[in-house]
Amino acid sequence: MAVVLNGKKIAAEITQEIKQEVAKLDRPPKLAVLLVGEDQASQRYVDYKRGACREVGIGFQVVRLPAGVNAIKVKEELCRLNQQVDVDGLILQLPLPVLAGEDSPTPILRFTRLISSHKDVDGLNQISTALLSSEIFLPATAQAVMRLIRETKVSLEGKKAVVVGRSQMVGKPVAQLLLLENATVTVCHSKTKDLAAETKQADILVAAAGVPGLISDRHVKEGAVVIDVGFNWIKNKITGDVCFQEVKDKASWITPVPGGVGPLTVAYLLKNVLQTAK
Repeated sequence: MAVVLNGKKIAAEITQEIKQEVAKLDRPPKLAVLLVGEDQASQRYVDYKRGACREVGIGFQVVRLPAGVNAIKVKEELCRLNQQVDVDGLILQLPLPVLAGEDSPTPILRFTRLISSHKDVDGLNQISTALLSSEIFLPATAQAVMRLIRETKVSLEGKKAVVVGRSQMVGKPVAQLLLLENATVTVCHSKTKDLAAETKQADILVAAAGVPGLISDRHVKEGAVVIDVGFNWIKNKITGDVCFQEVKDKASWITPVPGGVGPLTVAYLLKNVLQTAK
């Protein structure tokens, strides 16, 4: 049976360090979040961020826009918050709904590129992406994934790593960070023809597709490290991308949902906000 990686415990340690650092500053840092629409998971995640900020003494501001808003209004609000001098970190909460006058979701870079690289605590704009190798404002979820992998003490050098998902926030940066640790990396996505054939080769398997229960025991190599980034709301219950009960008997290490990547993501987000304020 796999060892369960306790992200909540590690997050509590990081949070305590942040709280002590915030207390030393001349003024408390401030995080602003632009929330568009009424996605249940997004609203709960924003509330979680608000609580986490309050716990460490970081200010929090949320600006809400209705689901029927157009792209121009979203850009105007981002620019306004970007110029607000007391805002140290700025986030556009994802996913975005389809905006008024458009038939499909707008590419995220059209919005995130408006956020100053000095406030881009999600690490999503083009400048922050280019700086990934120098570890400046790494996306918080990517940091959380790598921290959990380090907890296993498994050397990544020469290991086969498979990342399921290619998002700007998780899949792509995680793949790059794994490469920097000299792992051999494969990125799978919705067009991958035989997902199980790819994932069964993985010594390290990161599931970040946003598809509930996508990864079952038939997708997992015996003794693999399995990191579940999934955060899906099904009938008022949080579930991951991994079938935990099936996979835990096959993996060597595994993260639960909730209590794995999620708490650590918020902790590293707060750490990024602290860095901007400094």
